[in-house]
Amino acid sequence: MARNHATTGFADVSMLETLSPEIRPGKPAVSADGHRARLRARFLAGGAAALAEHELIEMLLFLALPRRDTKPIARSLMARFGSFANVISASLPDLLAVDGLGEAGVSALKVVQAAAQHLAKAEVLYRPVLSNWDRLMEYLQSVLAREKIEQFRVLFLDNRNRLLADIPQARGTVNHTPVYPREVVKRALELHATAIILVHNHPSGDPSPSEEDIHMTREIRHAANALSIVLHDHVIVGNGQWLSFKKAGLL
Repeated sequence: MARNHATTGFADVSMLETLSPEIRPGKPAVSADGHRARLRARFLAGGAAALAEHELIEMLLFLALPRRDTKPIARSLMARFGSFANVISASLPDLLAVDGLGEAGVSALKVVQAAAQHLAKAEVLYRPVLSNWDRLMEYLQSVLAREKIEQFRVLFLDNRNRLLADIPQARGTVNHTPVYPREVVKRALELHATAIILVHNHPSGDPSPSEEDIHMTREIRHAANALSIVLHDHVIVGNGQWLSFKKAGLL
């Protein structure tokens, strides 16, 4: 009997080692699977509108953190950043500072941000941007509105004003980005672009142009005109708002 007991004990230990940590004897029962199943069911039945923002974050973290209770992490993210959009667009250092998130969780959040930007870009790429202005602004807001550092981008257009490329030209500080007209025009020639739209963000959230913004725009327009490249506009993106030089009478 002693031998049989020892054999049975060995088998039991082997089985325990294969069990998920959440269901091993001696650990408190975790109802995460049921909670996750309920969230998935609500989402599949009603879409994003059926879930609160922190629940959407929970679902994102399910895949990245399969053995963690993601509810407190999601609530911490919401408390710190304020909204779903702010969470997925937060900087890597800020996200990594959230307890329990880790690189896997941060990657899951940033993948969603990248996917959203790709979807928005698909709505304007190779299409006439001047007749799809609202969608273009939605795309630019998704890319730049929550950036903490000033970034200068150029939209390169063909002779039908279709978007060929959106290329970041420079990144700067919180309130300044160095831009070189020669580099902008050179890239336009390389892409066979016949027109451009300048874009940069103001991390302060206020899209009002500075004197430096106005001066830089005139320099680029002069360099572009010399090579028959049309400068259609210069757009400054703030947080939730934007300014068009053309509409403001500055171009």
